[in-house]
Amino acid sequence: MTLPQTRASGASNVHEARIALGNRLRELRTDAGMSGKELAESLSWRPSKVSKIEHAKQTPSDADIRAWTTATKREAEAPDLLASLHTLEIQHAEWQRQLRGGLKPHQSEIAEINAKTRLFRVFESTYIPGLLQTAQYARHRFAQSITVFKIPNDINEAVRARVQRQDILYRPEKRFHFVLTEAALRYRLCPPEIMLGQLDRLISMAALPNVKLGIVGFETAYVVAPAHGFWLLDEERVMVETFSAELNLAQPQETALYGTVFDSLAAVASYGRSARAIITRAVDDLSQQVAEDSD
Repeated sequence: MTLPQTRASGASNVHEARIALGNRLRELRTDAGMSGKELAESLSWRPSKVSKIEHAKQTPSDADIRAWTTATKREAEAPDLLASLHTLEIQHAEWQRQLRGGLKPHQSEIAEINAKTRLFRVFESTYIPGLLQTAQYARHRFAQSITVFKIPNDINEAVRARVQRQDILYRPEKRFHFVLTEAALRYRLCPPEIMLGQLDRLISMAALPNVKLGIVGFETAYVVAPAHGFWLLDEERVMVETFSAELNLAQPQETALYGTVFDSLAAVASYGRSARAIITRAVDDLSQQVAEDSD
């Protein structure tokens, strides 16, 4: 989770997405050479329904989307349009709204999503991913959220919930591929002694049979810039944390794009002994700093 910056409200973003969906449906109708009245008649709808959907005054149902694409002979567009419809209300979930009841409820929601996911592809450029965090590291991440968002302090419950979520790492039917930048190993987001324990945990977690851990060292030449972290869950959803909100992307072209980006980042990462060497280098440098600070 990250610190907030000024962005449009969640309601505004959802409304904009609804407008975009209406515009796409209007394009299908006009490309088919049909007026709104003709489309409505072909579907046995009132003419006003077509207008309301196109102008974002009415949200279409799944059946409406399928009927619309069939009537305009653009059935191939239905999956993308349905994905847009299904993510209207969840695609921009503001932290202030999500966390108003505390941190633990959100951890429980994520656990439910994780339970349904079989393949996790995770890229992080700044943080250690939640599933790999030690309790102490997680506590500092949560403490920042409590301070910034002025939410109820349920940090103990949130830490326990996050640690419980990590049980999923030991389920053989789940597969995890994490790619981190070396910067994520070195940012001072917690006291040095806690970060040392966190780095040690990374090495031990990488030994799990269903976990693949890649580290992109400082010296690596990127093909795709590490613009921001993201979680790709199966082929169904991409979760991106911005300064103000959690974005949930589910359109097929979006998940496909993030899959391609992940593959590019994973291709330049180091694994196995090379990855451990990068982590060990970070441990050695941090240990030396701790020793110098204590002198």
